[in-house]
Amino acid sequence: MAEPLLRLEGVRAGYGEAVVLHDISFALPENGSLAVLGRNGVGKSTLLLTIMGYTQLRAGKIIWRGQDISRQPPHQRARLGIGWVAQEREIFPSLSVEENLTVACRPGPWDLAAVYALFPRLNERRGNMGNQLSGGEQQMLALARALMTNPSLLLLDEPLEGLAPVIVDEITAATQRMLADNRTAIILVEQHTDIALSMTEEALVLERGSIAHRGPAAALSTDTATLDRLVGLRVE
Repeated sequence: MAEPLLRLEGVRAGYGEAVVLHDISFALPENGSLAVLGRNGVGKSTLLLTIMGYTQLRAGKIIWRGQDISRQPPHQRARLGIGWVAQEREIFPSLSVEENLTVACRPGPWDLAAVYALFPRLNERRGNMGNQLSGGEQQMLALARALMTNPSLLLLDEPLEGLAPVIVDEITAATQRMLADNRTAIILVEQHTDIALSMTEEALVLERGSIAHRGPAAALSTDTATLDRLVGLRVE
């Protein structure tokens, strides 16, 4: 059996003395896609932050292509090929769109031409400063900038939060095209449950910092009883 791209083994993590995640174990294959669902405050964003190296790991291991990276700092994980799009977007407001993109670039198939083809709006606004973009355009820029690092894994934390429906549709379509290229694996935290499950192959649901459900995304999308019990009110 091929070594997974990412594997978590019994991960227990949190902030300071507070433990948020308990005994988290799962594996993600090369080019795999995983939706992480659950109610607010159950540890979804903390899971991404733990994979990226921003929390305190109390127990367990994070294995990247067979290598234990549990104690590596975030910048080293980024160099290994883990990209992250934070919920706050964190673009550079005083740099142009193109400067935001080129400052993060690393060699690979995702270059300016490729991300502009994925997000034509960014091409139209390539000379605009980051603080001159709408919220939706800033989210596109955050995604495109992460792709410019040519990651093997992209961690997406609520990429559709607070966006107008037309922008949600654009970003969803772009993400689906990105996945169709089989260049990048993703772990997607998203409140738009139906969209998240339609874009991913696997899903896990967190409850109180533990995995309450794990299985194929397609099966979970039709399991309304489990979704109602573990996710509750869902954004359509």
